[in-house]
Amino acid sequence: MSKHGTEIRLATRGSDLALRQAGEVKAALEDRRLEVELVEVETTGDEIQDELIHRLGKTGAFVRSLDEKVLDGELDGAIHSMKDMPTDSPDELVVAAIPERASANDVLVTPDGKELDELPEGATVGTSSLRRKAQLLNHRDDLNVEPLRGNVDTRAEKLLAPALQQEHENRTEAEKEKQSNKAKAQKGHKVEYEGEFDRTVEEWFNDLAEIERRALEREVETDYDAIVLAQAGLERSGLAHHLEYVELPSSEFVPAPGQGALAVTALDSELAGDINAVLDHPRTRVETTVERTILAELGGGCVAPIGVHGLIQGEHVHVDVQVFSQDGTEVIEASRDVPVENHVSAAKEVAADLAEKGAADLIEAAKADEPREAKREQEETSEE
Repeated sequence: MSKHGTEIRLATRGSDLALRQAGEVKAALEDRRLEVELVEVETTGDEIQDELIHRLGKTGAFVRSLDEKVLDGELDGAIHSMKDMPTDSPDELVVAAIPERASANDVLVTPDGKELDELPEGATVGTSSLRRKAQLLNHRDDLNVEPLRGNVDTRAEKLLAPALQQEHENRTEAEKEKQSNKAKAQKGHKVEYEGEFDRTVEEWFNDLAEIERRALEREVETDYDAIVLAQAGLERSGLAHHLEYVELPSSEFVPAPGQGALAVTALDSELAGDINAVLDHPRTRVETTVERTILAELGGGCVAPIGVHGLIQGEHVHVDVQVFSQDGTEVIEASRDVPVENHVSAAKEVAADLAEKGAADLIEAAKADEPREAKREQEETSEE
């Protein structure tokens, strides 16, 4: 037991998804008779003091406002989506635990379950991830990739809204016409049109899921044919069974480093040991360490479109890496088997080889032409 006593106070963001993720961590710790209090922290980067920005590093300062509370000694630890975390961190902070990872894959979400290649020419696909945009355009350069912001619920509502609102309008008009014809029939007029819907608008509405009802009220700014989300975020949000989606193959649409994984940071070594003993998943730690080591060596941060995915296979970690130009027309990629026993040094070698083959040039070009979306992407990643 740590010197903090029986209660561990952990910082979390306040979004629905973040709270669900934090709830998983809390439940696992409490199963081992550790008392846990979750403390919601607003993630506004401009509230971080200058000294702490320096200690946290400018890259990721926005999402590391949770760690500010840990560094200040206000809280015992913080719960993060791992892909949010910058690859450099203060020496005082340790990643106490990396729980078993959920799916690292991205998914294509559509109103009707279409595959990516089934979307019409010029289809509009929503994402605010530079990596996903580059991958989509590399696969199909006819796509119109538009920004998509907000939490998982909001993004799903933006996708569903146009079709649902159109159906609501069609049903409403049909019901009015049916009622009008019924009135005419009562007056002895001949009526042939019986209506195309077998349920009333009210009955149809009552059968909708809550997210579909919210979508009906949403103002439509962009008519998306599809959106791309992380499968882990979709499933953790509880929305997977309400939406039609297909997995994108991780070999072609390589996920972001750490995608699908959570991390618990802490200061106190004894407390970190307590958390590690309960939560840490060695396999996930090795896989994500390989991914983040390659990202750190390449130096892309949140500016360049980079995908890195590791998967332990026997005594090796099979790792896929993609580095794109921002428009997706150029890609440097590799698939390697990295020995588990020296996975950190081997991962650095993979990164060095990629850099020499042109990845470094693509990353430098991205930094020189950093769009506003790149600066904002890291704000979005906590919602996968």
